[in-house]
Amino acid sequence: MQRLNLKQIVLLLGFLLPAVWCGANGTSLLDGHSHIIIMAGNLQGIPKNSSIQATINGHCLAVVFTENLGQVSIEIATAAGTSIEYTSILTPNGLQIYIPNSGDYIVTFTLPNGDEYYGEFTITD
Repeated sequence: MQRLNLKQIVLLLGFLLPAVWCGANGTSLLDGHSHIIIMAGNLQGIPKNSSIQATINGHCLAVVFTENLGQVSIEIATAAGTSIEYTSILTPNGLQIYIPNSGDYIVTFTLPNGDEYYGEFTITD
């Protein structure tokens, strides 16, 4: 049998963890979660938005980084611009954030070199 290398294992976990998170909420990947399109904002380097994957399932925002982007700052704000969550994560780890209120939101990712990416999403009850 062929052995899996570390990169293959990390990628496999990156694809499985969102499924587990959604399953824990009683919702399958096929019904109830939406992918958030990550757009490039201010860029100084090569675009990396394909390395950031975000999904929303109910009130749960799940983010997976498919490559090492360094220490990434993540801010979630209302569509009106009020910040409701700010955190920082060392990639390629992922995270899950619970957003308690319904409404329109923007998630912004800031890379160590200052590049910014964002995605817009809506939470409904």
